[in-house]
Amino acid sequence: MKRLSYILFPILLLTGSFWSCKKALEQPPLGSLSETIIANKNGVNGLLVGAYAGLYGMQGGDQGFGGTDAWQASPSNWVFGAIAGGDASKGSDGSDQPAIDPIANFYSDGTNAFYNGKWKALYEGVFRTNNVLKFLGRATDIQAADHSNIEGQARFLRAHFYFELKKMWNMVPYTDETTTDFNQPNNTDIWPKIEADLKFAYENLPGTQSEIGRANKWAAGAYLAKAYLYQHKYAQAKAIFDVVIPQGTTTSGKKYALNEAFADNFTPSKEDNPEVVFAIQMAANADPNGPSKGNNGDMLNFPYGESPFGCCGFFQPSIDLVNHFRTNETTGLPYLTDYNSHPIKNDMNISGDQNFDPDQGTIDPRLDWTAGRRGVPYLDWGNYPGKPWIRSQLYGGPYGPKKNIFWQATQATDGDFSTWAPGSSINYLVIRFADVLLMAAECEAQVGSPDKAQEYVNLVRARAANPKSWVYKYIDDDNPLKGFSDEPAANYKVGAYPAGDFASKGKNYSLSAIYYERKIELAMEGHRFFDLVRWGIADQELNAYFSYQGKLTQDVSRGKFNAARNSYYPIPQRQIDLSQAGGAPVLKQNPGYN
Repeated sequence: MKRLSYILFPILLLTGSFWSCKKALEQPPLGSLSETIIANKNGVNGLLVGAYAGLYGMQGGDQGFGGTDAWQASPSNWVFGAIAGGDASKGSDGSDQPAIDPIANFYSDGTNAFYNGKWKALYEGVFRTNNVLKFLGRATDIQAADHSNIEGQARFLRAHFYFELKKMWNMVPYTDETTTDFNQPNNTDIWPKIEADLKFAYENLPGTQSEIGRANKWAAGAYLAKAYLYQHKYAQAKAIFDVVIPQGTTTSGKKYALNEAFADNFTPSKEDNPEVVFAIQMAANADPNGPSKGNNGDMLNFPYGESPFGCCGFFQPSIDLVNHFRTNETTGLPYLTDYNSHPIKNDMNISGDQNFDPDQGTIDPRLDWTAGRRGVPYLDWGNYPGKPWIRSQLYGGPYGPKKNIFWQATQATDGDFSTWAPGSSINYLVIRFADVLLMAAECEAQVGSPDKAQEYVNLVRARAANPKSWVYKYIDDDNPLKGFSDEPAANYKVGAYPAGDFASKGKNYSLSAIYYERKIELAMEGHRFFDLVRWGIADQELNAYFSYQGKLTQDVSRGKFNAARNSYYPIPQRQIDLSQAGGAPVLKQNPGYN
């Protein structure tokens, strides 16, 4: 089921582009195949598979495209979206991967290698999609329907890569299949180009594809609506969500829907389900040189110390994030404005051999599928032991990541131990149906339909309230592989917003509830920083986070967000230096970083 993502990847190395010292957009192919081999249906389809492989951002051997560290190019945006958004501490300790610290605290500049690594990976994806379109235009043996399908998929992928570039850096250079001068300036807004690609894909792709992992009409529609949403074109986004939500279908004929169990989104054996709108298809043990197709970019993000994973202790859910999951014991609703006044008990500074009883208050069960928490089952690996699995609690806090962790019972197939840190076959969900519902809710609130917005939010909350989404205690704590009992692992309580709540309390309240729901539903999935920026509340939210979290863990003690400077990341200085023309750089640095 996951062959699509990697079967032709070695062949496509001949037509990809890699970097040494040249500008990412200028490096020519290492080799080439004759046009007679490529400019036909098989050749173009091979290039298209290579473009899908570009979603990984990896070239093998624990390296991102261009020879960067794999984690710099991760498609999950665990550094740029989750850590920078306050979902997680960097983890590990201050001496390991120190370049993440200035990103998390917002004092980095364009010389930080993480920016160059991400830039290279995304422009490699652009290069590959442009190659598909270039040779598609030269092929003569492709029927009209196949031509539209291939073009729609390539343009969908190109839009994805440019969407990532846009939300990272705002003003970026644009090239397409007709470009011959690759030293392009970054002085033009690329939103119209992204819209055009997604609109073509939405209008030309079929509703279903023959292979799992390929983009279809509904994925393109959801992504187009997301692009409109990012530009605050709420009515246009709503119009598309109104079509995608009821009519999108999967290959089984079912409408897109929320899984009954929240955890099914992160369990390989249950992936490619009705909740998946578009995912990067991961595969463990597909590359003997490392997990290049198995979440190589997230290989640092497993519990450390005495854990069975070996490495490396990064990406620890923040204390602030965990506190968001407290619910009111009467209503089951979250504390929208004062969640940190109702903190969830943790084991900070408590050793593994000291007794610790988990929090007994009411909690949203999504917490225990998002964060490893002392005394609560950690999938089937046993109760999370706390400090023995953490490199430094003082630096990163008491919690461990969980959505990216494979199960012990399936580690032979879902885990990848081919190199010094693990990989996994857990797909990265670029867009899932819960995300679509919450984006649609935002549009409804913005255009004046609070009841519809509340309906969408309550659908997401109802899934969390379903006992199938809860974590349960083990039958036998000494042998977790025996399975789970029928006793919940915590005091779970999730309530719906009462009828008319959004309408009676107004737009600002409605939006705050929607924003909060995105925070807890999509936590640790790489969205948070970009959400905060597009909502225009990054300064207040992140500076409040630094004020609270910075007193508890050392990793963000220097944190300070300035919206005028930090809403977008700095253009990689290496790319600016390599864009010289006529004695001056073609690329311009983002405001505040000169």
